[in-house]
Amino acid sequence: MPFVNIRITNEGATAEQKQELIQGVTDLLQKVLNKNPATTFVIIDEVETDNWGVGGTAVTELRKRAREAAAKS
Repeated sequence: MPFVNIRITNEGATAEQKQELIQGVTDLLQKVLNKNPATTFVIIDEVETDNWGVGGTAVTELRKRAREAAAKS
């Protein structure tokens, strides 16, 4: 009984995109490991960008810096 937990930042993934992730992961587990899709669980957690850090910096700040750099270009 596979259980897959996908974590993404809450920056606007649509219901359709989430469904595609769920279906794609389920299909991959069936193809590669011969797992039964009926017993494959996929959960998507959306995380606030203030609660997700990379390289010691919150994603909120990284996005802000990227916007500022793009505005200067």
